[in-house]
Amino acid sequence: MAEITPAKRTWRVFKRNKIALGGLAFILLTLLVAILGYLIMPDDTPQANNMIIQLSIKKPGSTYMMLKLRKAEAVDTVNLFSRMLYGQPSFYKEVPVTGYHFVKDSIYVNGYIGDEDKPEKKAYNIFEVMTGQKPVYKNGKVIFNYNGQTIALPAIPAVYQKFEARLREENIGAKTFLLGTDGYGRDMLSRLLLGTRISLAVGLMSVIISMLLGVTVGAVAGYFGGWVDSSLSWLMNILWALPALLLVIAISFALGKGLWQIFIAVGLSMWVEVARLVRGQVMGLKQVEYIEAARALGFSNKRIIAKHILPNITGPILVLASSNFASAILLEAGLSFLGFGAQPPMPTWGGMIKEHYGYIVMDSAFLAIIPGMAIMLLVYAFNLVTVGLRDAFDIKSQSTRI
Repeated sequence: MAEITPAKRTWRVFKRNKIALGGLAFILLTLLVAILGYLIMPDDTPQANNMIIQLSIKKPGSTYMMLKLRKAEAVDTVNLFSRMLYGQPSFYKEVPVTGYHFVKDSIYVNGYIGDEDKPEKKAYNIFEVMTGQKPVYKNGKVIFNYNGQTIALPAIPAVYQKFEARLREENIGAKTFLLGTDGYGRDMLSRLLLGTRISLAVGLMSVIISMLLGVTVGAVAGYFGGWVDSSLSWLMNILWALPALLLVIAISFALGKGLWQIFIAVGLSMWVEVARLVRGQVMGLKQVEYIEAARALGFSNKRIIAKHILPNITGPILVLASSNFASAILLEAGLSFLGFGAQPPMPTWGGMIKEHYGYIVMDSAFLAIIPGMAIMLLVYAFNLVTVGLRDAFDIKSQSTRI
């Protein structure tokens, strides 16, 4: 029978914890949403920032009839990869309407401005609606540009009726806001999905930064000891005494506002905990026999640390990394709520709560509760995985369950 590797043994114990496995599944689903991004969002415009002010603060599930007016300026169609990462600028301006009818070459609409009983009546030329350019009437013909071609047709009812049918099919349709709209009339579901990308990106980059710095400092302090350990421990104790959120705010002031600055600020606020853990683990391992044997064989300190010590403390490091991931998400949300995170119109869960927490007492609590629930569920999932990893890497737990 083949010997079971430590990694396989750990995974076998971990997957028996159904709750932790469920947390991991939720994280992977969230990761898939973050990767696909704009491809699965109802509003795939950059930053999901398509504002329809007339539809501000609408309840989840609201449906409205929309008239799409082609924009006059040229809009390029981006490729699939660019659309997934950055979105597709909209070709149309959307206008909510409650009714419409055609008269000759015009469409008359009842525009929705917040009250269906008091519509705003407007008229648009059907050719301008479809092309974004005003047509020219000359010698009994209507001349307009359509899909890059100049078209001249007789200005007769039959031509108008032909384009009426095309306009009904291509430019008029119902739009449903599954999670409602925010104070600017933007689709809440789209901004919530895009906020997933921001939260996971901050968590990932912050954990990478904190792990690289914390593992390096902790390993050096624990292995060499003496004045090196004293100096680095003094630095760690100073930073450990500072509240994490205040430290992140101070670093943000120094670096400025922005997404990359948040990566660095949150990462620099969490490395001390990693360094303290690694220092203690290294101090416990550096005196064992196989490390003494490695020294006797003339291996360099760098090789001993990288090849013989760190691989044996991977478990505690991974457990702490999972815990720090959840902490980074909470820190980012707190910073965004305070105005130090990613700046508008980039959607972040903390920023969405900041923009709408006042609506909790105005019968629109969903605007703040939905992003708050998203933060809670993702952090809870990482906490479940942390507990599962802790149990899986515990030798006593493995020996009793295998």
